[in-house]
Amino acid sequence: MIETLLFSTLIIAIAMVFFLVRVLFVKQGKFKSQHIHDSEAMKERGIHCVMDQDREMREKKLLKLK
Repeated sequence: MIETLLFSTLIIAIAMVFFLVRVLFVKQGKFKSQHIHDSEAMKERGIHCVMDQDREMREKKLLKLK
């Protein structure tokens, strides 16, 4: 059991080192946005945030009912 705990701790430590390297040495320490609405590829395909899509579908449904 102790081996599993040490192995898990090692994996987490390695991941933290990679994050640190990314923050310190790449693009002034900034990560790219992970939001769908900021992705050019998603915009080209017409895909946007699920909350926006849900709102649009609800509005269409309400318009059909009137």
